[in-house]
Amino acid sequence: MKAAVYYETGSPDVFRYEDVPDPVPAAGEILIDVEAVSIEGGDTLNRLGGELAAKPHIVGYQAAGTVTAVGDGVEQMSVGDRVVTVGLSGSHAEKRVAPASFAWKLPDELGINEGACIPVSFGTAHDCLFEFGRLQAGETALIHAGAGGVGVAAIQMAKQAGARVLATASSDERLERLKDLGLDDGINYVATDFVAESRRLTGGRGVDVIVDSVGGATLQASLHALAYRGRCVTVGNASRVAAAPIDVSGLGGQNQTLSGYFLGAELLTGSRAYAMVADLVRQVADGKLQVVIDRSFPLADAASAHAYIESRQAFGRVLLTP
Repeated sequence: MKAAVYYETGSPDVFRYEDVPDPVPAAGEILIDVEAVSIEGGDTLNRLGGELAAKPHIVGYQAAGTVTAVGDGVEQMSVGDRVVTVGLSGSHAEKRVAPASFAWKLPDELGINEGACIPVSFGTAHDCLFEFGRLQAGETALIHAGAGGVGVAAIQMAKQAGARVLATASSDERLERLKDLGLDDGINYVATDFVAESRRLTGGRGVDVIVDSVGGATLQASLHALAYRGRCVTVGNASRVAAAPIDVSGLGGQNQTLSGYFLGAELLTGSRAYAMVADLVRQVADGKLQVVIDRSFPLADAASAHAYIESRQAFGRVLLTP
């Protein structure tokens, strides 16, 4: 099969488009012919400086396609099923294996491109808001990187839950587009200090829940935007700034909470997260939630796709198609 691989981490130009051996499903795994790859933020971070499980390495968390083989013990999936899969690596290829417990069947009415985008971004957004952020109707949520995959999902979910929704983005044009998804107030972080603006928009009170996928200095500042008993959930490091110590000394006096989140850990520890993602797949299929796709690149042009994401031009998801 063909795959976008690399032999060392670094900038997008480390990618090579090469022939590699077809993967074989082990017990509990499925093999799919990949039809759409949703490039996740973690994919670009892993390419930049993550561990190489093998050389050449095939990066990538999430891909959708059709099941072509199943390993021993797999009963919930069959050859011919349309599915979306999640794994620690291997999505940037014509074929990929994944645990059946990290795969979801796609309803007939759901397109393969839309289905490819759901588990990581929508599952992460849902858990950050509700399982860990404990967002309630009438509260205010601040979503960082509102035009990204997690941001687009979180804005819709927070609004549907009855919250007031604030979000940050790098331009007024992007913020305007987010209003159709449920954004109440946008904050252009290039032109405005988001902490001061968040407090201004809330009459000085601060926000109840923050979903911070940016990290770095933004995460430290997020803690200063919290209301009394506010909750901040950190997921990912889109800023690509090396982790720095976070001063949490001010949290106790305001009974505030800082939580870290990783969807993979939740999927490994029980059935709750799997069922949550399955419900989100159903909601997208029913039109209750919307997947936003910016554009698609050929798998052979993975370098350009990653470079486009890192240019911060994308609005929504960027796909690869074998």
